Amino acid sequence: MKTSADTNRFLLWAPRILAIVFSLFLSIFAADVFESHAGFWSLALALFMHLLPVLLMLLVLIVSWRYEWVGAIVYSLLGVVYIIWAWGRFPLSVYFFIAGPLFIIAILFFLSWRRRKSIFNNEEVLN
Repeated sequence: MKTSADTNRFLLWAPRILAIVFSLFLSIFAADVFESHAGFWSLALALFMHLLPVLLMLLVLIVSWRYEWVGAIVYSLLGVVYIIWAWGRFPLSVYFFIAGPLFIIAILFFLSWRRRKSIFNNEEVLN
C-alpha cells in the first residue's frame, strides 16, 4: 500500500511542479527583449507579448489544479499547436525541448485525473 500512496503523491504533484518549472524555463526566453534599445513602453509591451505563452500556461495550471482533465487536454493541445506553428523553423531538438514537456505534463495530468479518487481518498498524500 505504501507504493500506491507514493504513486498517488507523485501523480498529484508532478504535473503541477513540472508545469511551474517549465513556465519558468519559457519565461527565460523573454529576456531577449532587453537587448533592444527601445523606450520603456515599447519594452514593456514586448515583454508582455513574449510572456503571453507563459501567462496562458499558468492560467491553464490554475484551472488544472482542480480539474486535471483540463490540463490533460489543453497542455497536449498547446504542444500540438506549437509543433504546427513552428514546424520547419527550428531543428528537431527544439520541438522536443518545447513540445515534449507539454506532452509529459498532459500525460501526468491525465494519469492524475484517472487516479483522482484514490489520490484524494488517501489521507497520506495530503499530509
